[in-house]
Amino acid sequence: MRARPAGLPRCVPVRRVSRAVSFWTAGALLVLVLAASGVPSPLYRVYQERFDFSAGVLTTVFGIYAFALLAALLVVGALSDHVGRRPVLVAGLLLQAVASLLFFAADGVGWLLTARVVQGLSVGTLTGALGATLLDLQRSDRPKGALLNSASPGLGLALGAVGAGLALEFVPAPTTWVFGTTAVLFAVSAVLVPVLLPESSPKVPGALASLRPRVHVPAAQRGAFLVALPCLVALWALGGFYLSLGPSLAGAVFGIEDHLVASLLLVAMNLTGAVGSVSLWRTDPHVAMLTGCLVFATGVLGTLGALATGSSPLLYAAAVVSGFGFGAAFLGAIATVTRGVAPGERGGLLSSVFVVGYLAFSVPSIAAGLASGEVGLRPTAGVYGVVVVALALVAVAGLLRRRRAERRAASAEQPEPIAA
Repeated sequence: MRARPAGLPRCVPVRRVSRAVSFWTAGALLVLVLAASGVPSPLYRVYQERFDFSAGVLTTVFGIYAFALLAALLVVGALSDHVGRRPVLVAGLLLQAVASLLFFAADGVGWLLTARVVQGLSVGTLTGALGATLLDLQRSDRPKGALLNSASPGLGLALGAVGAGLALEFVPAPTTWVFGTTAVLFAVSAVLVPVLLPESSPKVPGALASLRPRVHVPAAQRGAFLVALPCLVALWALGGFYLSLGPSLAGAVFGIEDHLVASLLLVAMNLTGAVGSVSLWRTDPHVAMLTGCLVFATGVLGTLGALATGSSPLLYAAAVVSGFGFGAAFLGAIATVTRGVAPGERGGLLSSVFVVGYLAFSVPSIAAGLASGEVGLRPTAGVYGVVVVALALVAVAGLLRRRRAERRAASAEQPEPIAA
């Protein structure tokens, strides 16, 4: 009889697909989902020119996606802990296909808003379920779940941004090609999930109760969650600014009119985010988070310098440094928060992490878009950068306090030496 892979619930049937293949399939799906969410960012300027709307409307189109995503995280974020991962994954992937078709048919702002709402609901549904699947399927001797959860946003958003930028540059009808392709990819993925992914979570009662909107952080993880909170807010607030207003900043402030070159600003930050996660994944989570926050703050200070001098090379270099710090700090935060979490609470906890992330991703960037219409994009970006640096340094101070407290507690538990 074929042995059951260690760590999977007894109710889960063993499939012919190996555990490693299933793990990397889940990781690839998470990257694909996040790439699709980043695809519209380089296209915003195109839609803005085509439909003639303001920067405020642009950030509203961007922000409504995040609010829909938040709603999904709050309502169905923990659902896969009760009904199993696969039903939630299939539903979320089909929603992604529908969102792509709405983008494909868009002929006005209303269509864009609708497409982004559906896409947000899909990403919110999939983020917690796929992240929990990675934790379920990781090997106990090589725990890469936190690595893929932290590296996927940067890698996915970078791939989406560069793919859309290349389509803008070389394809006659970029929106048709981009969204037609993603619609097919997600439809096929929904069909393949039952084949390539085993059901990695047991079904437990409470599915209907789990749909009550809430942020669920298990008691054992609350201290770590509070320490990671300012770090998560700082990282995702800058990510939201880049994805919503980054190409506009490159064009209006630094005079970069080429769509592909402007989209490379997003790639510079997000791709190095994935590099930062991979580079420090074997490091102690506290060290990764501390190092990442300091590197991230340094990169944002470089962005402030670029705004002051008008240097576009400095802008891109600062984005690279900020991105590396983002990836390292997010890896450390994810690993710190999820350490020791019970299998039946993984989906809910990861959804809570992403609720914080996407609130920071959306609300500040919407405020920045509205403020830029009043005072200009350059001063808005400057104030935004100062606040983000301050939050990163608050996270550093909180983490150092926690580490000192843990050392004192460990010293107090050590038995005193017996006198001779």
